[in-house]
Amino acid sequence: MDDDFLALRFENHREHLRGVAYRMLGSLTEAEDAVQEAWLRLSRSDAGAVENLAGWLTTVVGRVCLDMLRSRKARREEPLDVFVPDPIVSREEAGPEDEALMADSVGLALLVVLDTLTPAERLAFVLRDMFAMPFEEIAPIVGRSEAATRQLASRARRRVQGAPVAPDPDLARQREVVDAFLAAARGGDFEALVSVLDPEVVLRADRGPDDSVEVRGAAAVANQALTFSRLGAGGGVVRRALVNGAAGVVATREGRPFSVLGFTVAGGRIVEIDILADPDRLSRLDLAVLD
Repeated sequence: MDDDFLALRFENHREHLRGVAYRMLGSLTEAEDAVQEAWLRLSRSDAGAVENLAGWLTTVVGRVCLDMLRSRKARREEPLDVFVPDPIVSREEAGPEDEALMADSVGLALLVVLDTLTPAERLAFVLRDMFAMPFEEIAPIVGRSEAATRQLASRARRRVQGAPVAPDPDLARQREVVDAFLAAARGGDFEALVSVLDPEVVLRADRGPDDSVEVRGAAAVANQALTFSRLGAGGGVVRRALVNGAAGVVATREGRPFSVLGFTVAGGRIVEIDILADPDRLSRLDLAVLD
């Protein structure tokens, strides 16, 4: 098969593959690495003999991501480390150029839950529940029988369904709640902060290796928000944005991103706040979409 034609066919599947890899890994850079590895394997294969290129590529990306997840789990010394996935940031008034970003939008809260699954459970859930891949095609990837693969997906599904990961669908209402939270934080109004927080709210702040925190409960999260607000004062700029398709903000200082905050609003209150403040990871995010 002609190399240019093969490359064109691959590009037609790139966004789908990136969507699979991002949901598997929660990392934009690792997702790109997985997609690139799929291209390398395709270019070295007898592509002309591949009948279903989309299925073949999805299988390859699934296997690559599975290996990456297993390696990641093995590297983590402390499995309870707080890890906030890479956020996908776009403008609130999304234009055509933002469509590729929005296509990958899956809530940060859901990605956090997916990160608690075993690599095999995550792959089974993502490929089956998010991309409707048949179990008979998923089973060889995880090296299990079809029945065992169904059980993997079922266990993962119960985990996901037991977590508050579905935000209110009304984006304008989400924004009202987030704006009220930010105004209360800036004003140092503890009671106003508590009023927009769910009693069981969870805040996760990932500032890099060995510097992360998870806080639970409205009072504790309100106190943490006041602390963050004081630390972020002094020349900082907070810009509205969509973070994984939901109301969020990007905070910058001296023109550089300081943190990205994703909010999950359900029942008119904030149930989760995910903050990425790791300078190294922030530097790799493409925030030019906000300009």
